Amino acid sequence: MDGSELRTNTYLIRPNYQHKFRVGVVEKCIREIQREQLSGVQYVSEEIPSLSLSLANSIKNRLKELGFNRYKLVVQVVIGEQRGEGMKMAARCFWDADTDSYAKDIYVNDSLFCVAAAFGIYYY
Repeated sequence: MDGSELRTNTYLIRPNYQHKFRVGVVEKCIREIQREQLSGVQYVSEEIPSLSLSLANSIKNRLKELGFNRYKLVVQVVIGEQRGEGMKMAARCFWDADTDSYAKDIYVNDSLFCVAAAFGIYYY
């Protein structure tokens, strides 16, 4: 380098608008994957651990393809048997509300329910 070239700073304190974690896009992605992998599936307790892991990995991999650079992606999937009972879930996180966010979707059929959430945490 002869000194006439300028270096570009890669340190970003906020994501560019086009790289921001977009909740609507992520929810659509989660919804599509849930329908692809859970349509017609019956609840079998022995298969649920591997099914939930597979679903979480599929969601995470698809989100990586969407270009959320500089985001740590955390995906949580809960699958339970559909018995007509209610269920409540909560999540608590310490994050920057300007850059970090999450998206979720719920899938239900006659046999099971699935709650999938994806958290996007921005690397400063």
